[in-house]
Amino acid sequence: MQNLTVIENELVPVYKTSTGEKVVYGTELHTVLEVKSNYRDWIRNRLNDCEAIENEDYEAAKILAPSGQYRNEHIIKLDIAKEMAMLERNEKGKQVRRYFIAIEKKYKESGSDLSGLSTELRAVIVVDKRVTKIENRIDRLEYDIPLYGAEADELCNHVKRKGVEMMGGKESNAYRDTKVRAAVYTDIYNQIKREFGLYDDKGHFKSYKALKRRYIYEAHELVDCYELPTYLEEQVRECNAQMNMEVA
Repeated sequence: MQNLTVIENELVPVYKTSTGEKVVYGTELHTVLEVKSNYRDWIRNRLNDCEAIENEDYEAAKILAPSGQYRNEHIIKLDIAKEMAMLERNEKGKQVRRYFIAIEKKYKESGSDLSGLSTELRAVIVVDKRVTKIENRIDRLEYDIPLYGAEADELCNHVKRKGVEMMGGKESNAYRDTKVRAAVYTDIYNQIKREFGLYDDKGHFKSYKALKRRYIYEAHELVDCYELPTYLEEQVRECNAQMNMEVA
């Protein structure tokens, strides 16, 4: 993946290799996504989350920095970079993913005119387009499958954080009451299941892990916007009021 040429630089610099592959630098993607964790930890975790294969989906490299020192870098294919952006679960991640999709569309359309090319080259391009269509269908199918383990864990942790917030913190009486705590978490999960139709053939709820990957952003947004129903809000308030009376 050497001899990189910048082809787009509106949001994240996108490069083209000598073989026509579109790639990004990991450090530049990390910066634009405004990731709070350090680059070394983030790149390791995200590549693992995407099950990226070295020298196939990305390439580790050492880049000479302006300071004269070499820095560790990763040259990442656009498909993987798009998935890494999606995994950020925030507005910036969505923006970067949409930007990558627009670039893919732009360059597919610009390469559609085959006039003036030799018969052999046109045949190669037609076959390549067919392969690309198959790959796109595979991508769509991939987002139509249940959550990956890391995605399910992240959603679970998000639900836990939201539940703690709704109950007034881990030191609150409501959180310490196992019945109230279980009721709050159950209600959050049930809202996710209702919203995304996670039912089995008998109309019973499935596990939240059955959520399709294409809905992961919306699920996190639903958790962010979650409010306690009136009956649970009263239970939490009463529980926490008991603690205040005991202190008094």
